[in-house]
Amino acid sequence: MSATVALVVGLVVGGVLAATVLLRLRRPDRDVAAPAAPAPVPEAVLARQLIDLVDPAVVLLDPDDVVLLANPAARALGIVRDTRLLVPELLELARTVRTGGRRRADVALPGALVGGGPRLVGVQGVRLESGPVPGPVGLVLTDVTEARRVEEVRRDFVANVGHELKTPVGALSLLAEAVEDAADDPETVHRFAARMSHEADRLARLVRELIDLSRLQGGEPLPELVPVEVDTVIAEAVDRTRLAAAARHTAIATGGQRGLLVRGVEAQLTTAVTNLLANAVAYSPEAARIAVGARARSGFAEITVTDSGIGIPRQDRSRVFERFYRVDQSRASGTGGTGLGLAIVKHVATNHGGSVSVWSEEGLGSTFTLRIPLAPGAAPPAEPPAEPPAEPEVTPAAPAGDAPAKHHLAGGAPAGNAPEGRS
Repeated sequence: MSATVALVVGLVVGGVLAATVLLRLRRPDRDVAAPAAPAPVPEAVLARQLIDLVDPAVVLLDPDDVVLLANPAARALGIVRDTRLLVPELLELARTVRTGGRRRADVALPGALVGGGPRLVGVQGVRLESGPVPGPVGLVLTDVTEARRVEEVRRDFVANVGHELKTPVGALSLLAEAVEDAADDPETVHRFAARMSHEADRLARLVRELIDLSRLQGGEPLPELVPVEVDTVIAEAVDRTRLAAAARHTAIATGGQRGLLVRGVEAQLTTAVTNLLANAVAYSPEAARIAVGARARSGFAEITVTDSGIGIPRQDRSRVFERFYRVDQSRASGTGGTGLGLAIVKHVATNHGGSVSVWSEEGLGSTFTLRIPLAPGAAPPAEPPAEPPAEPEVTPAAPAGDAPAKHHLAGGAPAGNAPEGRS
């Protein structure tokens, strides 16, 4: 019996020990507390965070036009101060929304309010509560200044292209009829044929410049910028303009610093300088002198073209770089310009990280300055030594609105005989 008892006791003790071991192995799992589920974020908090992060300006007004909520974008526009909405047009739109429901409108914000220039915003107003009693109104404002400007430019561009194309095409049609009617008069046919050739050249130039402008405005990627010698650009531009200058007995003098290097596309830079020279020739009196030169200044190469024409009226100086804009439209046919030359210069400068500006005074002439960044690591050469009085000197570039330094390059006939337009 003692053996049996001992066996039973051994089994019981073994079972207790096994149970104890199992309990100890499992206890850590039971002792570790399960991670608490995160407390749900209230929907109002999430909505406010979203409103604060979105780009459009959002303003919430109560029935008394008190601002209940304005996100950072709205306050950055300067349209909200404390709990007041400062723009009467927005308040009027909010009142219209309360009585009539959802509304959309464009509202002009004055420059003094938003800082910088005036802005145009597209506003969508929505009633947040329905019912006979006026409730809160939400206004969502999106800056549409650039979009509206692009639309306006596109409309003007299409209208101007149509007008500019009609002129040479209509002239060619009439001249063809005149040639047909004068088939028995060789002298008349010769005269009309020469005029037809002139109009065909004008039409070809207009199409070519339209294509160039389209490419410069982003239709094609800008080629890789490489070091370009400014001397080569100026020499090529002068060579391209030499025939037109000779026809008007105009002398082109060159000078300034030599050996300047810029980063750019040589063909585009040459086109820009050529356009500036062509304008100077076309809009200066006959037998005038034109100056073109370059210098290094503040990390830029400044290429200046100076003429002694009649100058540009002050109210037109800010618009001469617009497409098809001319100071005097009546002179466009006489000069043969397309109105795109200075627009091309502006886009070439912009694409190269530079700028173009104009100084002009009526009766004194004009100086156009094209600024292109110098090539990295290209140390500008020292200023050239003073030249003898018999040699030409180049006018230093001047910022727009400041008179350039005195020069004796652009001499010739009095400015009073020069046409006024610029293209």
